[in-house]
Amino acid sequence: MLEIINLCSGYNKIEVLHDINITVPEGKIISVIGRNGAGKSTLLNTISGIVKIRSGSILLDGQKVPTAPHKVVATGIIQVPEGRRIFPSLSVNENLIMGGFLTSSADIAVRREEVFEIFPILKERINQQAGTLSGGEQQMLAMGRGMMAGPKILLLDEPSLGLAPLIFTQVFELVQKLNAERNMTIILVEQNASIALKMAHYAYVLENGQIVIEGTGSELIRDSRVKAAYLGATVKN
Repeated sequence: MLEIINLCSGYNKIEVLHDINITVPEGKIISVIGRNGAGKSTLLNTISGIVKIRSGSILLDGQKVPTAPHKVVATGIIQVPEGRRIFPSLSVNENLIMGGFLTSSADIAVRREEVFEIFPILKERINQQAGTLSGGEQQMLAMGRGMMAGPKILLLDEPSLGLAPLIFTQVFELVQKLNAERNMTIILVEQNASIALKMAHYAYVLENGQIVIEGTGSELIRDSRVKAAYLGATVKN
């Protein structure tokens, strides 16, 4: 469904990603793990058009993905950013409407009900100011806002960040539910290697902007090199 081919990108004169090759099949969860500064968020931001491609290409269903972020959203590639970045002064309902800004009024109503099926707590909080929600509820709102755009591929950037263990377990159960029940294709960037790999159909380890290990989630969770990456040691091929 999504192909990343020999991708290089970065900021100003600094190249962060070097010759990245990733395949994302339809209906699968693909996890990307690695220590801080490895380039995980840069990868998602490049797919989303926030960081510009220096060389290589990103293809969706065989077609080049546009480089402008709003045009990327129109293709169905939707990012739920690190830190949630909800609109705190707006209500839950208004945040969801913002997520459907490319959607017709009729479709917004339908998709909002779909979001409430997955995240019923949001329906209870529909008129509540988003900034007053708990951390877990804000993460659900960020994911729900992403779903309002009708994603073909959902990019999740560090969904466990700042959440208590019990809450992030619930969030990841909801991610698995989205994949299993709605066949949603998901690219998950996550610091918690154990849970990311348990969920993943396939996974990649990024180190210094390069993919150094890849394989099924079950293969990587047993790989000693993955542990080395999370201890901050250099991962060797």
